[in-house]
Amino acid sequence: MLQEISIKNFAIIEEIHLSFENGMTILTGETGAGKSIIIDAMGLLLGGRASSDFVRHAADKSEIEGLFFFHHNPELLSVLTDLGFEDISNELILRREIFANGRSVCRINGQMVNLTTLRQIGEFLVDIHGQHDSQELMNAKHHLHLLDEFGDENFEHVKAIYQEKFDRYKDLRFKLTKRQRNAQEFAQRIEILQFQAEEIEAAEINPEEDQNLYARREKLNNIKNIADALSTAYLALDDEENDYSSLGNIKTCMSELDQISEYDADYQKLADKAAESFYLLEDVASQISHQLDNLEFNPNELLQINDRIMTLNTLKKKYGPELTDVVHYLEKVQLELSDLTGVENDSDLLETQVKEAQTDLINASNTLNEVRHQIAKGLETDIKHELAELYMEKADFEVRFETGKFSANGNEHVEFFIQTNPGEGFKPLAKTASGGELSRLMLAIKSSFSRKENKTSIVFDEVDTGVSGRVAQAIANKIYKIAQSGQVLAISHLPQVVAIADTQFYIEKNSSADVTTSIVRKLQPDERVQEVAKMLAGDDLTKEALAQAKKLLEK
Repeated sequence: MLQEISIKNFAIIEEIHLSFENGMTILTGETGAGKSIIIDAMGLLLGGRASSDFVRHAADKSEIEGLFFFHHNPELLSVLTDLGFEDISNELILRREIFANGRSVCRINGQMVNLTTLRQIGEFLVDIHGQHDSQELMNAKHHLHLLDEFGDENFEHVKAIYQEKFDRYKDLRFKLTKRQRNAQEFAQRIEILQFQAEEIEAAEINPEEDQNLYARREKLNNIKNIADALSTAYLALDDEENDYSSLGNIKTCMSELDQISEYDADYQKLADKAAESFYLLEDVASQISHQLDNLEFNPNELLQINDRIMTLNTLKKKYGPELTDVVHYLEKVQLELSDLTGVENDSDLLETQVKEAQTDLINASNTLNEVRHQIAKGLETDIKHELAELYMEKADFEVRFETGKFSANGNEHVEFFIQTNPGEGFKPLAKTASGGELSRLMLAIKSSFSRKENKTSIVFDEVDTGVSGRVAQAIANKIYKIAQSGQVLAISHLPQVVAIADTQFYIEKNSSADVTTSIVRKLQPDERVQEVAKMLAGDDLTKEALAQAKKLLEK
C-alpha cells in the first residue's frame, strides 16, 4: 500500500504531504484545484514519462517521493533481488526528480535506477485506472491483452512455450525464404569467400613477417657497406700485419701494469681494468671476424624477399591495412563460410526443419487457444456477476475468437461482445456501450482483475463518469468492496462514492496576483457532511441537503 507521498514544485502544487491508510480514500475538490495533478505525480513516481512542463514556474525541479509497504509478494521480491537490491524489507521508497532542463533522476531506496527499472517495480505497487482505460476497452486490438491479464501462472507458461515455438518457426522460415530467393547470390557469395580464404591461407601469413622481411632486405641492399665497415673495424683492433695494432698496444699496457701491480693497490686496479678492456676488445674482434666469415650476398634471396613483400602488400591492400587485419579477416571469412555451407543452411534440411517447426507451432497454438478459451469462460462468468451488482443484471458479456495469422500472441483475434438487453443480440463492445455502461463495464473488469492481481494499491481517476442515482451507489459499493482487500484511492464527483470512502481529502486552489497553489487537507466528519451536501445541492445548502448528506455518510 501507499503509506505516504510527498510532492514538491509540481505543476501548481508548491508542496504537499499526504499519509494514507488501508481501505478507501477519496480526493475531492473543485475543478482545476489539482486532484488529477496528484494522480499525475503518482504516475510519474511509478515510472511514467516526464516533461519539464511539470516543473512549477520559477522552480529548478519537481520532487516526488512515496513510501510503499507490501506483503506476501514473492514475485516483487524476486525482481528486486535480480536487480541487485539487498537486505530488502517490506517497504520501498521511490523518488523521482524532474529538472527544468528536462533531465530526470529516479531512485529506489536511495539507489539510483533507470526509468525502465522504476517502471518495472512500479507495476507491482499501484494500478492507476483512469478514463484512458475505458478508451482501451473501446479498441478491440487491446482485448487480447486484457483477456491475458486474467490468466494464471499456468497460462503464462503455456504462452511462453508458444512464443518460443513461434520464434523458432519465424527464424527458420526467414532463413529458408532468404536462401530460396537469393540462391544465385548465395552461390556467388560462397565462391567469393572460398577464393578469399584460399588466397590468404596459401600465403601462410605470420603477422610479424613483413617487418622481418623489410629488415632483411635492408641488410642485403647494404651488404657492401656492411662488409667494408666490419673489415675496417677488425683491422683497427687486430691487424695481423701490424705489430702495433690496438689489441697489441693494449696487451703491452696490460703486461707493463701487471709487473708493477705488487707495489701499489692502485697499480693493481689499473692492471685489472687494462686486462678487462683487452679481453673485451679481443671478444669484439672475434665476433667481427665471425660476422665477416658468415657475410655473403645471395641475389636470389633478395629476389625472393621482394616477391614475398609484394605478395603480403597485395593482401594488406585487399584485406588490411596490417597483416593482423588480414588474419582477422580470414577468421571472419571462415566463420561466414561455415555458416553458409553448414548443414543448417542446406535447403532440403531447412525445408524439413520448417515443416517440423510449423507442426510444433500448430500444436502449441492449439494448447494456447484451449487454455485461453477456458480463461475467457471464467472472465465471462466473473464479468456478468460484477455487472449484475452494477444494475446491469440483464446484460450478457461474451468473449469471441476468430482464427487469423500466427503472431507472437497466437493465431486468434479476440473481441469483447455485449448484449445490454435480452433479445437485442450480441454486438461489439466498442460499438454499443454508452458512457455509463462503459464505466460500469470497466469497473466490472477491474473488480475481476483485482482478485487476480497482487497490487498493493488501486487508483481510480474519475471512473464514474456518466452515471447517477442507484447506479452511482452501485459503483460506490463496488469501489468500496475492492478497497476491503487492499487500498483504493479515488477521485470522484459523485456524492455516493465520496460518502462511502473511509477517508476524504479536499483539494482547493489559492490564487493571488502572481501565484496559484494547491492546498490539500483531510476533512473531519462535520466537514465531510458539508462537502457531500454541496455535491447534492450546490453552494446553497439546505437542511434537507445536509440531512441527506449525513444519511449517506452514515450508510
